[in-house]
Amino acid sequence: MKKVAIVTDSTSCLPPELVEKYGITIVPLVVVYEGKDYRDGIDMSPNEVYKIMRRRENLPTTSTASTGDFVEVYRKLSREAESILCITLTGLQSKTFEAASAAKEVAREELPGTKIEVFDSRSVAGALGFIVREAAQVASQGSGLGEALKAAREMMDRVNFLAMLDTLYYLARLGRVGRAAAWVGSVLDMKPVLEHNPAVGETMPVARPRTKTKAVECMLKIMEERVGSSKVHVMVHHADESEEARKLAAEIESRFNCVEMYITEFTPVMGVHCGPGLLAIGFYAD
Repeated sequence: MKKVAIVTDSTSCLPPELVEKYGITIVPLVVVYEGKDYRDGIDMSPNEVYKIMRRRENLPTTSTASTGDFVEVYRKLSREAESILCITLTGLQSKTFEAASAAKEVAREELPGTKIEVFDSRSVAGALGFIVREAAQVASQGSGLGEALKAAREMMDRVNFLAMLDTLYYLARLGRVGRAAAWVGSVLDMKPVLEHNPAVGETMPVARPRTKTKAVECMLKIMEERVGSSKVHVMVHHADESEEARKLAAEIESRFNCVEMYITEFTPVMGVHCGPGLLAIGFYAD
């Protein structure tokens, strides 16, 4: 029996090879379409979701995983590990942390022999993914729950996440524009660049270039300011833009000292809010 089992939610956008290598358990959030619930990344493919969204009619919404979903996972993992560390996306933009925490209280009575910690990463997508991977890596070396949690906390201060949206239309329709609300009037005239900062746990506007080329260049410039010549770990995400993602990854590898690079689809449960056409970068420097 291992000491620590690592759990996260599907917004972590982790590549399958890392999930398998470290035995990470993914709890899927939910895409709601035409009155039916679809588990993120399981019941409906990203391509299917983004194809629906491009029509801009009868659009899907999202829902968090339930407390029961997390209880079921905790129950299963209690037979495989002495303790469980669940790392969720930012609690300021989702109820997932609340659901995972409520499940911990339920499990406290049902699974008294299993210690469970729930950690709000204050992060999303690749930034969350790297936090989860760091905790899982420490756990895989035989460390205990305290050490894995410490690793997650320390990585939270190092990760970065930048995203370029093809349009603000999808954020605006669900009221999720936040600090970018003032930009909505020119929604068709720009490719906004957003940053998610774990220090505040929210997504903030950075720049509003008018072309995709300039938006990508803006992200790369910010990345260069953050990492310089340091070794860098990178995840490139895309929402139905696989070719553009490959080009972005190649450009990053040509400009930076990359020690690892992953390309993953931007999970549909977040893509419903951001829209197809998104390109994003999660990264941290050594």
